[in-house]
Amino acid sequence: MKNIHRNCLSSMDDRFALIDYLDSVEFANLFLINIDNFSNFNNAYGFEYGDKILVEITKLIIKSKPATAKLFRISSDEFAVVSLEDMNQSRLADIASSMVSFFDQMEIEVDEDIYTRASISIGISTGKGSQILNQAKIAIKELREYSRGSYKIYDPNSVYIKKQEENVYWIHKIKEAIEKERLLPYFQPIINNKTKKIEKYECLVRIFDEGIVVPPIRFIEASKLTGTLSLVTRTIIEQSFKKFGDTEYEFSINITKIDLHLNYLEEFLLKHAIKNAINPSRVVLEILEDIDSLSSPEVIAQLNSLRSFGFKIAIDDFGSQSSNLSRLLEFLPDYLKIDGSFIKNILTDNKSLIIVEAIVLLCKKSNIKIIAEFVHSAEVQAKVEELGIEYSQGFYFSEPKEDL
Repeated sequence: MKNIHRNCLSSMDDRFALIDYLDSVEFANLFLINIDNFSNFNNAYGFEYGDKILVEITKLIIKSKPATAKLFRISSDEFAVVSLEDMNQSRLADIASSMVSFFDQMEIEVDEDIYTRASISIGISTGKGSQILNQAKIAIKELREYSRGSYKIYDPNSVYIKKQEENVYWIHKIKEAIEKERLLPYFQPIINNKTKKIEKYECLVRIFDEGIVVPPIRFIEASKLTGTLSLVTRTIIEQSFKKFGDTEYEFSINITKIDLHLNYLEEFLLKHAIKNAINPSRVVLEILEDIDSLSSPEVIAQLNSLRSFGFKIAIDDFGSQSSNLSRLLEFLPDYLKIDGSFIKNILTDNKSLIIVEAIVLLCKKSNIKIIAEFVHSAEVQAKVEELGIEYSQGFYFSEPKEDL
């Protein structure tokens, strides 16, 4: 049975035949069909039955596709339907919607008395040449940013496409900035709310590009995609340690989950602490991800080792997304930075105030010092002080600057 199924699938026209076909016609409508989570079938039933399910899925595609359209199998769980008919966007959408609905209604026999269902995602592109295959792949990627079991027509002007183009641009700019030393730390003061003096600084990355200072929101996503994020962190560590070598300030550096998983921090931080005569107790490592990212034994061991040398730990943006109170109490960081959206709205949104009050109470009882970010006015600062929050940071005091 296994060989029969595989022979049936392998006899179909493949990706190379598809490319040849697309290059040979003047115009084509391409429906790229991807089976959602197909690996689950192999895991649940085994590869032999996975092949059988693929054969049945192929039959369903043949039944649901336009009668005159050609079918190609691109990879194990990906098919292409190509039609040469003249179709407007409404017709393309109708065909794709019909195919998705057809799959939603059909059961696939796995074995005697065992049935399953498959859902599909469809990326659609029209035009001439094999580039429409790449465009359809992009359409599926964009679709899966939001959902599965649906369809998406390629739109060169979509926000998703613009974001991909911007990432490509910043990939080049990041590498250039590192090579030409244009990746720089900027420093924002953190105020002790009892003494009213600057006690520490947060080191924030910027790119100096053609006379413009670029904030990380523009390029960090591209840095993650290209694996250069740890290079950004290393550069900021090196430059920040130089900056604070002749001062007495405490300073914090943002650390990502990627930095922790690469497991280079201890050696690198100690090297630059010795080189610049900085006591590790002056260095705060701000963990950017939610606290659940600290749950693995390897990460916990690494952070505990860093703390044994004197480095301090801060949890950033607490209160957002999946912040975990139980994990916080297990880990007990030195500092907790309340998510800036709560501080920013603390005077106008009662929910934000309640959340901040709860976090303050928890931290007071756990001996965790609190830093309020996004303090942008005297009124917000007065409320922060009233709540007993130890430190404040924000544009009310200073924007990030190149010098202290």
